[in-house]
Amino acid sequence: MLTAVLTVAGVAGTPIASAADPKAVRKTASKAPASQGPLYSTRPEVMQFADDVASRRDLDRDWVRDAIGHSRFNATVVRLMQPPARSFVKNWRVYRSRFIDPIRIEAGVRFWRANQAALERAEQEYGVPAAIIVGIIGVETIYGRDTGSFRVMDALTTLAFDFPASHPRAKERSEFFKSELEQFLTLQSRRGADPFEARGSFAGAMGLPQFMPSSWIRYAVDFDGDGTINLWDSTSDVIGSVASYFKAFNWQPGMPTHYSVSFDTSRLDMPALMAPDILPTFSVASFTAKGAVLEGEAQQHAGPLALIELLNGPDAPQYVAGTENFYAITRYNWSSYYAMAVIELAQEVAARVKAGN
Repeated sequence: MLTAVLTVAGVAGTPIASAADPKAVRKTASKAPASQGPLYSTRPEVMQFADDVASRRDLDRDWVRDAIGHSRFNATVVRLMQPPARSFVKNWRVYRSRFIDPIRIEAGVRFWRANQAALERAEQEYGVPAAIIVGIIGVETIYGRDTGSFRVMDALTTLAFDFPASHPRAKERSEFFKSELEQFLTLQSRRGADPFEARGSFAGAMGLPQFMPSSWIRYAVDFDGDGTINLWDSTSDVIGSVASYFKAFNWQPGMPTHYSVSFDTSRLDMPALMAPDILPTFSVASFTAKGAVLEGEAQQHAGPLALIELLNGPDAPQYVAGTENFYAITRYNWSSYYAMAVIELAQEVAARVKAGN
């Protein structure tokens, strides 16, 4: 899962220690800024996990043990992963205001103009619009301004072995982060990189697009052709990798992300329309039979649709008819609010670029 960034990045992920050199890892780990929590080397079950990872992945055992053992428990990571203390009413207008603002739009225009050739090539090769790629990077990190300052090793190890027990999916999430920790060590070994160099979000997401380690391994591409993949410093790699991600999640070239929708209250079956949540399930015929009203090109849409609800606090919610491409955006972050923020930021930046402002 790719997560929104909460803090400002400190260090880019430039390799400085070989994965085959455990002493270099130890030396770097002792100097790198970290939380003041205890080292994980004191926990037998963690070190057994390190041995298992080394065996499964055919990695140097001492290197893996040094990396995991020098990781430190980070209480801030645990606090940020805690479920909210009290329930809150979602508010699309408030959420939107966090991402659709002049600073982010201006930064998006600059990013588009500086990387126009790479954006055009990504659109041609992967079928993903430049605007959507720009929208994702803007929502995630304000085009690299906020890529995260947590040591990825600390964040992943903490969440793998000390995920907050109060979370309703604690066991499942702990297993997820163990897998991501294993993937991260594999990635850093392949790159010949010091595992303590990488900084990211409190959940271990990295670079301008905030890829989790498994996403980096599966979807990231060397779009600038320099022989390496760098999601911190190569905007071409970032652009190509975001496009690659969406193609893998079945982005449909030329398809709108959503349509306007209204309702015929005389035959409205809202529970049925809302039941599949954001998963596109309804044909146009079945959608309209349940009381949704579509107009114009939406009536000719060939694929499935979903009713997307955006709550507005105490005010009336907003609705749109989401397509498979809307759903593809939610594969980046499981939230209809997130997807709509990406879409509307993309629209604002694209309009500015087209107008030449």
